[in-house]
Parts: sequence; structure tokens; C-alpha cells
Amino acid sequence: MEFLTRRKAMPGSETAASSPGGLRRTLSWPHLVALGVGAIVGTGIYTLIGVGAERAGPAVILAFVIAGVVCVCAALAYAELAAMIPVSGSAYTYSYVTLGEGAAWLVGWSLILEYTVVCSAVAVGWAGYFAGMLEGLGWGLPAALTLAPTQGGIVNLPAVIIVGVVAAMLILGTRESAQVNTVLVVVKIAALIAFIAIAAPHFNPDNLQPFMPYGFAKSGTDGAEVGVMAAAAIIFFAFYGFDAVATAAEETRNPGRDLSIGIVGSMAVCIILYIAVAGAALGAMPFTEFMRSPEPLAHIVRTVGSDFWATLIAGAAVVALPTVILAFMFGQSRIFLVMARDGLLPRRLARVSARSGGPVRVTAGTAILMAVIAGFFPLGELAALANAGTLAAFTAVGICLIVLRRREPDRPRLFRAPAWWLVGPLAIGGCIYLFFSLPTATQINFVIWNMIGVVVYLLYSRRGSLLNHAKSSPGAME
Repeated sequence: MEFLTRRKAMPGSETAASSPGGLRRTLSWPHLVALGVGAIVGTGIYTLIGVGAERAGPAVILAFVIAGVVCVCAALAYAELAAMIPVSGSAYTYSYVTLGEGAAWLVGWSLILEYTVVCSAVAVGWAGYFAGMLEGLGWGLPAALTLAPTQGGIVNLPAVIIVGVVAAMLILGTRESAQVNTVLVVVKIAALIAFIAIAAPHFNPDNLQPFMPYGFAKSGTDGAEVGVMAAAAIIFFAFYGFDAVATAAEETRNPGRDLSIGIVGSMAVCIILYIAVAGAALGAMPFTEFMRSPEPLAHIVRTVGSDFWATLIAGAAVVALPTVILAFMFGQSRIFLVMARDGLLPRRLARVSARSGGPVRVTAGTAILMAVIAGFFPLGELAALANAGTLAAFTAVGICLIVLRRREPDRPRLFRAPAWWLVGPLAIGGCIYLFFSLPTATQINFVIWNMIGVVVYLLYSRRGSLLNHAKSSPGAME
């Protein structure tokens, strides 16, 4: 079983640039901050605020704070590791270098789940706003083409189409996609600021009472769990896009500086924005009136403001939410690429286009899978399953931070997480608590997914691993 603990050598900043098939370094810190904000600000605040309010009532604000604190700790750990290990792969690569191949495979397998399901979930959230905007303009689509089969429809066609559009953008090239993403992020933030400006004057403190109607801990039957932690476990989805920044390490011009700015900067912007939006939403309207809406922010503005501004905010969401799909599809393709480059997945997936400098085949293949999931599954189920994969990856990053601080305390660190002895355990403990606050069915599905992953590893990846073929090469293993 020694193959489970074999580790890759710690890469230097020059590793990826000098390796055959390496990705082009075209991104700077403004691109990374925009990529992070683009990934973080999306379905979580535009749509899942209603799902969270249904579980926690006005205390969804507290759920946002709890999820945000856990993500801040994870983000600080990510920033330190990304600056130390400036190559693609995110938590998968950090685990391979620190914990060994077995842990790295499980983390990579969890990231595949996370990124695939996140893109699909955001596509479903985007489709809700798109359908609402068209309806506001008098061009409503038939329900059969906007709902999943479990919701009484045939296929969520808008969700399928937007996945294809974003995939096409990424295939055009990384830098071009990042420039478009930056513009759309500005649109998205402007829409949220407009929402705050419209909703805040209607603030009524009575709407916040009772503040915690369902208690703090998760309670209730499977599929109907409520409580602050049940909400936090779902709206955790709203924060974790910053890990997509770490997957861009190999395409960053100055990874030692820019990665930490991108990760920490995007988290700071989003936490402030989220709390302001949640407070304005809950103060403007009783949560029971918007919690089941597929477009809760537009619904609130339509009620307390005007149809014009509601349509405008829905339109901004339609234009800007694809930035989240772009960021996670970007991350997904890079995870596939790195795992293929390590031999854990078929090597042909590691091919990079000479024209665009990106992994075109992987992007196209994952887009097809994401489109199928988006077309046939509802948002709530997708968000919960995506969170399970993310929590596993974040837990691994917290462990890697602690292990490397103990094992290699003198290694140069261009960014050092403050109070690592507190940040690491908080990230690990918080993620584990949030995982057990997820719906029981989600936990079971996550275990099944990883059991499949173990079978794939034992039957294929263990033997295909480059470390397995390089046992006798000096420096291949530690």
C-alpha cells in the first residue's frame, strides 16, 4: 500500500513554465481578483439566499457569517500554499506534494465533483433569472423547457445553452475569457449595489423577528432539514469560488504575489457585499415571501420597487452569472489537465491547444457533462452535492497547511497565513461541521461518489501514475 503515500517533489515557480505542454502565463492580479469575485458572487447570493432563508429564517445572515469565517480560514491556507506551489491543480496538487497520492486522488475526485456540479447549479440559477426576465418582457418560455423532469418539466433548456456559450468562450482562449469576465464582474457588482440602494429604504426591523425560528443546529427529517447550520451548509456554496483562482497558478505572471492578492482580495470584497445584500433583502420583506422564488432579489425589487428595476437586476444577473460558470469550468478543465499530466487520468486529456494555449478537448468534454446535469436536475440538490466536494477539498488544504508548517518550517513562503495554528484547525473543524450539517442524502451520495473513485484509482490510476513509472528515477519521489 506504499503507493498511497508516494509524494510528488515540491515544484518550483519555474516548473510549469519549463514543462512540455505548460500553460501560458497571461494573467495578472486584477484578472485573478476578477476571476475570484466572478466565481464567488453568483448563484449563492442571487438565488440561494432564498434557499438559505427557507432553512434559517432571518438568521440566514448568521449563516452567511459562519460560512464566510470558515471560507476565510480556508482562503488564507489556499493563499499560502498557492504561493509556495505555483502550479495548476489547486488542492489536488497541494495534497499530492504534502499527503501523498491516495489523498491527492480523493481530493482531485472531489474537485471533479465540485466543479462539475457547481457549473451545472449556477446554470440552473441563471436559467431562473433568464426565464423571469423574459416573462417580465412578455416573452415567457413554456415551463416544460425551463424545469427539470423532477419539477414537472422536460429539460431546462436555457441552462443547457448557457453552459455551451461559456465553454465556447473558454475555448477561444484564457486571456480573452478573463477580459470578458472582468467586464461582467463589474456589471454583477453594480446590480447588487443597485439592489441594496432600492431595498434598504424599505428596511423594517419587524421582518427580522423571530430572528432564529428554527434553531441553530441542523434538525428535521432528511430532505427537510432546517436550522442555521443547515442553511450555512447550503449557502457555503456562495463563498467558495476563490479556489478557482488557485487553479490559475500556472497561468499567472507573478504567482508568488498575485495569487495571494487574488484569493484574499476576492474574499474580502465578497464577504462585505454578501452581508449587505442579505441584510437589505431580509429587512425589506418577510423571508416567507421570497424564499421559494427562483429569482429572490428581483422578486423583492419587483415588490418594493418597480418592474423596471426588477427587470434590470434580473437582466444584470442574466449577463453576469455566467462569470461563475466560466470560473469553475476554467478550474474544472485545469484539474482534469493536471491529473492527466500526472497519469491518474488518460494522458490525452493533458493536451493543450497551440492556438489558444488552453485544454480545448477537456473543456468541451466537461461542458457536455455539465450541460446534461444542468438540464435534468434542480438547483437545491446540485448545490448541496457541490458543497460536499468542496468541503472535502478545503479540509485537505487545512491539513496541508499544518503539515507543511511542521515538516518544512524554514521553506520560503511568499505569503504566510497569519496564526496558522488557529487558521488551519478552524478550516478543518468548520468544514467537517458543515459537512455533517448537509442533508443526509447528500452525505450518502458523496460517499458513493468516492467509493466509485476508489475503484477507478485501484483499477486504473494507481498503475497509470507517473510516479509508478518513475520509481527508479532520482527525485521522482520523496
